Amino acid sequence: MYKDLKPLYWWPGMKVDITDYVSRCLTCQKVKAEHRAPTGLLQPLTFPQWKWERITRLTKSAHFILVRVNMSSDILAEFYIREVIRLHGVPISIVCDRDPKFTSRFWKSLQKSLGTRLNLSTAFHPQTDGQSERVIQILEDMLRACVIDFGKNWERSIPLLDFAYNNSYQSSIQMAPFEALYGRRCRTPLCWSELAYADTKRRDIRHEVGDKVFLKVSPWKKVLRFGKKGKLSPRYIGPFEVLEKIGTVAYRLALPPEFDKIQNVFHVSMLKKYRLDPSHVLEPEEVELNPDLSYEEEPIMILDREVKRLRNKNVSLVKVLWRNHNVEEATWEPEETMKEQYPYLFDSDKNSRTNSLFKGGGNCNILK
Repeated sequence: MYKDLKPLYWWPGMKVDITDYVSRCLTCQKVKAEHRAPTGLLQPLTFPQWKWERITRLTKSAHFILVRVNMSSDILAEFYIREVIRLHGVPISIVCDRDPKFTSRFWKSLQKSLGTRLNLSTAFHPQTDGQSERVIQILEDMLRACVIDFGKNWERSIPLLDFAYNNSYQSSIQMAPFEALYGRRCRTPLCWSELAYADTKRRDIRHEVGDKVFLKVSPWKKVLRFGKKGKLSPRYIGPFEVLEKIGTVAYRLALPPEFDKIQNVFHVSMLKKYRLDPSHVLEPEEVELNPDLSYEEEPIMILDREVKRLRNKNVSLVKVLWRNHNVEEATWEPEETMKEQYPYLFDSDKNSRTNSLFKGGGNCNILK
């Protein structure tokens, strides 16, 4: 109409007026088809927080169960409890199509009693259950292949179909459903993955015969710590020479005579390579080790005292110097506990000599 009138007439707002006139035509409103996007925004489904929490979403894993078309709802419920709930628990919601089995009163009542919400697809949004439709399409193709290969015995291949589907790569999740569900790839006769996942956070350290390494030992002491860490933590002694490689991750060390009660073969995780430097002065360390490579810490003197004020009480603490450790590694311990376990530390004469030593700036070599 605008094209027909434009050569003959003109007025301000002519195109807008003609468009408004045509849009108000009753006949045109009844017969003209709209070529625009459908109206009504889609209602998104709740995103699942855990696997099999909302069925047909997240991991794309599936179970294929052989049932009959005329199977009653109560028997179907038994299959559901045995094959789904037994393995994955009660889901929060289920997305499914409007099959008569899923729209029956019995099925709805069962899910309601279990606390599961049914999200049924509609004609206005059939894509709601698109993931299930895609799985059904895959299953149909697999069943056709089984009928060709196995003939009348195709029913016996259902467990293999379940296994094959759940271990097939899915482009949407960038992995197989089995890996998405359990966190690792499934071991199969094809040996798809040779990677040892337990080794991803370990280092491959190797020592040669003749190398010198440190040996890790564990201090042990029955004293509370008030949450202190690192002061008397495990440390290394040595270095010792590597005599022989045992297997792939163990080594035999040349230990001194005082360690004759200890097995001289150690795992590589207990060793640390010694880096030689001409300035190092290696002296034998006087550490009495137990057969399990632990040693008991022994306090030698009290350096200081203080009172720790808590909300409901005061706790008396003493600063203790331990054998085989320097002054910087002294720790604060409960005075009452130390008196019970090491009463000789609280000898008045010994403590007076200790305090005079530190106040007078005595020779610190005796503390090492």
